[in-house]
Amino acid sequence: TLQKYRLDLSEQHQKTLGLLRKQQTLILDEELIQWKRRQQLAGNGGPHEGGLDVLQSWCEKLADLIWQNRQQIRRCEHLTQQLPLPGPMEELLNKLNADITDIISALVTSTFIIEKQPPQVLKTQTKFAATVRLLVGGKLNVHMNPPQVKAVIVSEQQAKALLKNESTHSESSGDILNNNCVMEYHQGTGTLSAHFRNMSLKRIKRSDRRGAESVTEEKFTILFESQFSVGGNELVFHVKTLSLPVVVIVHGSQDNNATATVLWDNAFAEPGRVPFIVPDKVLWTQLCEALDMKYRAEMHSGRGLTDDNLVFLAQKAFTSSSNNPEDYRNMTISWAQFNRENLPGRSFTFWQWFDGVVELMKKHLKPHWNDGAILGFVNKQQAQDMLLSKTNGTFLLRFSDSEIGGITIAWAAENPNKLGERLVWNLLPYTTKDFSIRSLADRISDLNHLLFLYPDKPKDEVFAKYYTPPLSKAVDGYVKPQIKQVVPEFTTPTPEPCGGASAFMDQTAASSASQSNNYGVYASITENMLDPDGDFDLDDTMDVARHVEELLRRPMEAHAQWSSQQS
Repeated sequence: TLQKYRLDLSEQHQKTLGLLRKQQTLILDEELIQWKRRQQLAGNGGPHEGGLDVLQSWCEKLADLIWQNRQQIRRCEHLTQQLPLPGPMEELLNKLNADITDIISALVTSTFIIEKQPPQVLKTQTKFAATVRLLVGGKLNVHMNPPQVKAVIVSEQQAKALLKNESTHSESSGDILNNNCVMEYHQGTGTLSAHFRNMSLKRIKRSDRRGAESVTEEKFTILFESQFSVGGNELVFHVKTLSLPVVVIVHGSQDNNATATVLWDNAFAEPGRVPFIVPDKVLWTQLCEALDMKYRAEMHSGRGLTDDNLVFLAQKAFTSSSNNPEDYRNMTISWAQFNRENLPGRSFTFWQWFDGVVELMKKHLKPHWNDGAILGFVNKQQAQDMLLSKTNGTFLLRFSDSEIGGITIAWAAENPNKLGERLVWNLLPYTTKDFSIRSLADRISDLNHLLFLYPDKPKDEVFAKYYTPPLSKAVDGYVKPQIKQVVPEFTTPTPEPCGGASAFMDQTAASSASQSNNYGVYASITENMLDPDGDFDLDDTMDVARHVEELLRRPMEAHAQWSSQQS
């Protein structure tokens, strides 16, 4: 009978909706969530999250199937109205229609995503960009009436309220310029997206902070919202999506602490969390993965942090002397240990020290790290033990324990003041400013007492390809001056013992761990050779060179005059 056919058809529709829900869950709750997680880890230097084209094709096929089913259900409703029969058909069809509409709503709202995230460390008064995309934009006739997207910045508390569907539509925590953009449909790629190219955060309104929390621990998010008409205005959906958390700064000096907040959040956020809750403590091994990911990305290298490097970092983080990696495997590290409390006896945190190393390396020393020339993560005592087992003139490069973004050269040599005693010497740490004046390779070339890079590689074999070519010959009668690094104790026949006012380095005797704190790197430099920023002023340097040339010429002129008088 007709009634039975209608009931059978409605039963088939129910089964179909069940299959559609299952497929949609697979795409939205698994594949899309995994893509978003990869995108989050990419913010820490992880592999690129991958393209969205495959995901979009799945979503569009699903959208087609869902819409076809909705049209069939609407057709059944129309036929039932034309020929009403007693029974539950009207109620069944109403439920089917509501269910299919819910499925469409979930698909449209979930596939409105941020393809290109805004910067997670966001400086006020600075331009930034972001891209949002609708993965079903080529279907359901959404692109026929291109929607407009608006971006606003909201606080963590406002984000929580939004996810609870509380009325916070008009609330924001700041003013973003150029925050409206119309979505564009690209026929060739079939993508519907909005590219915000020139946004700028004009003002930020901060909330009251809790306890020891600093401004660089406060998280915001960019809310993108729009309204989509589906199926020729049959259905209208209000959609919104939140960016990854952003930390707002007003000065570059806040960048490293803000980056710590972002790294911790990206690494340890759990799917489906309440914004933007992260664990206060994590396993040390978990943090190691995050640090290694960050380091590899900044070095653009497959050479990441070795087990020995991670043991060194664990010793620093936990103030430990154990060299056994297993001792740290089950240990936890808190956010406070990571970037709130200073390391013992230092004026900086664990993260600030690590970030200083990363900044130094990526700006000046990346090739040397990738060549394997920099051991880096070695403490002073370890360097001494390693070098004293090698021939004199063997050296290594290690990061400074006492200075952020510092690297020093340690080498083994005879004590010039005590026959038969071998010492390990440590130069004053170099920083970014030093390498802006003269490169590491040239500095190593300058020091003739450095012969072998640990364990036994001739230094020229490792560094020669990075040496600066010799200066051209004199032009217009002038000799070009050259900045060169010297260590007087290793260039004079009778060096003064370290510890005096002229000491240029720290020395460690083989029989003692005591160290001098008198450091230096360069021979005397007159004040007028430095500009206000501490960099060399070429004109003044040339003047000094001419003055030296004049002084050298005077004795020769006097001698010539005396000789003529004698004759």
